[in-house]
Amino acid sequence: MYSISESNAILLQKKLALDVITKDILPKKIKRVCGIDVSYRNDFAYCSAVILDKNNMKIIETKTSKLKSTARYIPGLFMLKESKPILHTLKKLEKSFDILLVDGNGLLHPRQCGLACYIGLKLDKPVIGVAKSLLCGKVKPDSKVEYKGKVLGYEIKQNKKKLYVSIGHKISLNTAVKIVKELIVNNNWYPEPLRLADFNSKQIAKS
Repeated sequence: MYSISESNAILLQKKLALDVITKDILPKKIKRVCGIDVSYRNDFAYCSAVILDKNNMKIIETKTSKLKSTARYIPGLFMLKESKPILHTLKKLEKSFDILLVDGNGLLHPRQCGLACYIGLKLDKPVIGVAKSLLCGKVKPDSKVEYKGKVLGYEIKQNKKKLYVSIGHKISLNTAVKIVKELIVNNNWYPEPLRLADFNSKQIAKS
């Protein structure tokens, strides 16, 4: 996967997009939510995964990893760069989680298969994509993001900042948006599992 050509990666995305499940296949009570993020420094990827108890926002488990980063960033092919450190770090977790939040897009992608979709399909678990910038599409007055006639995401405005939520796998857009909003706490603008994972990955990159 990590040495795949750009053209083959695009074909793979188009194929995988057909397998993404856009309805809720979730536990009745969601308790453990995981956030994962990657930072880069000196050709290395520093990744952090944080599992939180959704009810009290207490940390259940944290894992980090450091890997040589060989893939360059290509717009629309973020999965080529980030999937390896993400999957490597998730394998280190000893606890299970109900939902994963990924710093990247899911269906809100030109080929409807962003990083969150790829990770969701690889894990066969519910995943939500949470991006800090709009990759494609237009935000409608109701905050839904439409691309080529399809609603593929949702814009959340918080403290003058914006997030773009989309389906990764095994979850509906409505549920994904609801969960992300519930995880934005303490007057922050970013969902807590991702905020902590982002902080951790930057800290280990600095050290």
